[in-house]
Amino acid sequence: MLTSKELRELDDAKLAEKLTETRKDLFTMRFKHVTAQLENTQTLSRAKKTIARILTIQQERQGA
Repeated sequence: MLTSKELRELDDAKLAEKLTETRKDLFTMRFKHVTAQLENTQTLSRAKKTIARILTIQQERQGA
């Protein structure tokens, strides 16, 4: 997962692409978790935090 600093270095198009990719990953991780195929459950919270970081950066850029 990317840090806030790394996400801020991305342009708007790449940031939107990363958001879509992370949401898809989270979706598949949820299914794996329900079917007991997900080995590391921390990846769920990391993906959620990454999504929140991306949305925060997008909000900041729209306001500026």
